[in-house]
Amino acid sequence: MLEGLLIGLQTALSFQMLAMVIGGCLIGTFIGMLPGLGPMSIIAIMIPVAISMGDPAAALILLAGVYYGAIFGGSTSSILLNAPGVAGTVATSFDGFPMAKQGKAGKALTIAAVASFCGGTIGAILLMIFAPALSSVALLFHSAEYFALMVVGLSAIAAFAGTGQVAKALLMTVLGLMMATVGEGALFNMPRFTMGIMDLQSGFGFITLAMAMFALPEALFLVLKPRSANAANSGEIKDMRITRAEARAIAPVIGRQSVQGFFIGVLPGAGATIASFLGYAVERNIAPKHEQDEFGKGSIKGLAAPETANNAACTGSFVPLLTLGIPGSGTTAILLGALIALNVTPGPRLMIDEPQIFWAVIMSMFIGNLVLLVLNLPLIPYIAKILAIPRNYLIPFILFFTLMGAYIGQNNATELLFLVGFGVCATALRFADYPLAPLLIGFILGGMLEDNFSRSMQLYDGISFIWERPMTLGLLVIAALLIVLPTYRAQRARMRAKGVADGD
Repeated sequence: MLEGLLIGLQTALSFQMLAMVIGGCLIGTFIGMLPGLGPMSIIAIMIPVAISMGDPAAALILLAGVYYGAIFGGSTSSILLNAPGVAGTVATSFDGFPMAKQGKAGKALTIAAVASFCGGTIGAILLMIFAPALSSVALLFHSAEYFALMVVGLSAIAAFAGTGQVAKALLMTVLGLMMATVGEGALFNMPRFTMGIMDLQSGFGFITLAMAMFALPEALFLVLKPRSANAANSGEIKDMRITRAEARAIAPVIGRQSVQGFFIGVLPGAGATIASFLGYAVERNIAPKHEQDEFGKGSIKGLAAPETANNAACTGSFVPLLTLGIPGSGTTAILLGALIALNVTPGPRLMIDEPQIFWAVIMSMFIGNLVLLVLNLPLIPYIAKILAIPRNYLIPFILFFTLMGAYIGQNNATELLFLVGFGVCATALRFADYPLAPLLIGFILGGMLEDNFSRSMQLYDGISFIWERPMTLGLLVIAALLIVLPTYRAQRARMRAKGVADGD
């Protein structure tokens, strides 16, 4: 291992490899800031460039730099415009955008940059130490376990609801699950609920729905409530430093979510999206009562948790890719295709047969995360000035990137009609004080939940997989606890308050 590590370090520190790391990070960061252009789109565009190099290590380092650069930069549009074009940064907008509206855009971007750096770096350390051992653990997860993991994600939905909004959050989650059933089903390749519209055969596009739930209502709110918008966006961008008290508050969050996010990323099919949602939910549920009320209103913990978890998960997703040849997400599937095109076969023998590729990629992650931090921190004062743009110019800016992101996501003009329709509905729901995040979570997890449940039913000819597979049963027990414990804590708090009121 030590010999391979030295080979990888020597390869990664060569001038060509450093240029690939810096170039990939720059491309990923700046294009990742644009809503709608996620890492999958950017990497797909960059593959011909990478393959033309001929050097597998340089090509993979370039594409990996684009990958975590896009995730690193994807938080910017979520925080400043409430337009999460990448699924992994949806949870970032829950507290990042409220902070920006409070005049703390600079601080929010700084926390996101630091949390992303720490998550990616700790994830790279864990990847270096545990990659061979974790590859065998990842193989233990089958469809039944993934189904249970999706249930765990859905059971934490109360964390995304405001005070007294749990019933509304559940209703929105069910609506999201229903929307996920539109299109071809997992059991039968027959279109469902398409109403004869050909463009709905593949279902609703995630980017279209994300833009409709967050970005478009924000543009409409700038029109409908101009005074509040001007009040929020007026004045200079200031207060960019993280205080000692804030650093002490987010340090445990970053530590926990780096580890949790990495291990979720290791599981093929889980990825940065589930890691960010679970990270947010866990931190809210374990926070004291007075801090729980701050989540969704500009909590620094609520911002640091998903940003740390999604970057750690991106690093963790390289474990099944490099050690098993199994893509853990759509993005790593594209990376796998690039490796095969370069005549490199990822799998258990990669570390032995071609250590310079394996270890160079890991070493480049350390360098890449440092490069991203150095690049982003000095630019924060200038990036944050987006919020100082006059409302007359900001509204067309948001609308342009919203429409462009929806169109590029599916390359279909019909998506624009869906975007406007969902956007108007989302604005009405927002006025009625319904949380929109649970709908998007239900939509994202619904497809994976159905696919894995269908496969498990076919393999076990029923639901016997629940008690026949211990890990599945264990995950479902965790899901039940996530539902019962918050209810128990709330009831206990009410009883205690009643006792105090009665003079006990």
